[in-house]
Amino acid sequence: MRKKGLPYIITALILIAGLMLLQYSKPKNINWFESYVRTHKIPYGTFVANELIENQLFQEKVQQVYLPPYEFLSNNDSLNGIYVFVNNDVSFEKAELNRLLNWTALGNTLFIASESFEKKFRDTLNFETGVVYGGFEVAQKQEHQLVNPMLKGKQPFTYEKENYVTVFNEIDSVKMSVLATVQTPKDKPEEYIENITAVKRPFGKGEIILSTFPKAFTNYFILEKDNKDYTAGLFSYFHNREKIYMDNYHKSGKAFYTSPMYIFLNTKELKWAYYLILIGGLIYIIFEGKRKQRPIPVVKPLQNQTMAFTRTISDMYFEKGDRNSIAEHKINYFLNYIKSRYYLTNISQEDEFYKKISGRSGNTIGETKTLFNFMDELRNSPLVSESQLIKLNKLIQKFKSDSDGK
Repeated sequence: MRKKGLPYIITALILIAGLMLLQYSKPKNINWFESYVRTHKIPYGTFVANELIENQLFQEKVQQVYLPPYEFLSNNDSLNGIYVFVNNDVSFEKAELNRLLNWTALGNTLFIASESFEKKFRDTLNFETGVVYGGFEVAQKQEHQLVNPMLKGKQPFTYEKENYVTVFNEIDSVKMSVLATVQTPKDKPEEYIENITAVKRPFGKGEIILSTFPKAFTNYFILEKDNKDYTAGLFSYFHNREKIYMDNYHKSGKAFYTSPMYIFLNTKELKWAYYLILIGGLIYIIFEGKRKQRPIPVVKPLQNQTMAFTRTISDMYFEKGDRNSIAEHKINYFLNYIKSRYYLTNISQEDEFYKKISGRSGNTIGETKTLFNFMDELRNSPLVSESQLIKLNKLIQKFKSDSDGK
């Protein structure tokens, strides 16, 4: 049976090995998660933007902040500069928002690039946002432009990955100035709609810069053609003389991964080594985990030592010449036999008892009386002879044989 199943097992192992080889050689899937984390090199991470701002545009003026804004500003009351938030969703608590606005009003700059803003913030600055869709599962061609003629460069900056873009539907045209726009196709070919994506407005002694297109700061957008000029154009409003605080708290992705499994599952070689261990363990359980027939040990049956013990005890009595004790034990053993075999609790020398024991054992009344009278004689005899012991044994054996033959 095992030889017949061996080819199937080998075939299955070859197929599994082939599938694993195909999976191993397959290109790694691209992670399109919108993390906006400064250390992530995935398409929607911000590694390139942070390298651009730290090493090229504003060297030695950038500080990475990992604390909540309220805590960071409370611990540093004398901070001056630009506080930068970039994420697909930047939402503040009430106390945190008030703290940020008060800090901005002292003469600082607040920069937020987000696709959504909380209601209180929108009401405070008097603006509303909306979404322009290009259709389901259809990539929308977006042409982003910087309004400042000094920053136009090689425009427009094209982005064709998403099927939507967030824009400003309403702004305070008196206080807000437009920094960037986006053109999206209308229903008719070669016709475009222009919407606002970045604005700036004064706030107290400082100013607030808002962008509804945070993907302009992601690796994918910056590395696409000359789109880095668009991102650098928005960075140009930061001013060289001021300190820049880059927020790393309000992020959709994790900056640090505490799970050890993240290392295994994100490193190709370690991931497949982990899978091989799991598959090997499964194969071991299937083939080695079966119940095996253990050898049955030869157990010697327990020897019946009753006869040997009885013989030893009888020899002791016989050597001492204590035939009276032998006769007494013999009689008591026989009487117990009568009680247990024929369910008689009262043994007497009356005719009624002899009738019962004779009827149940198959012996005659005369034989039964002879046996019981002889046992009484031995009990009352001061000295029992060897011939009497032999006679007692023969009478008892005859009584039992007649009873068993019934």
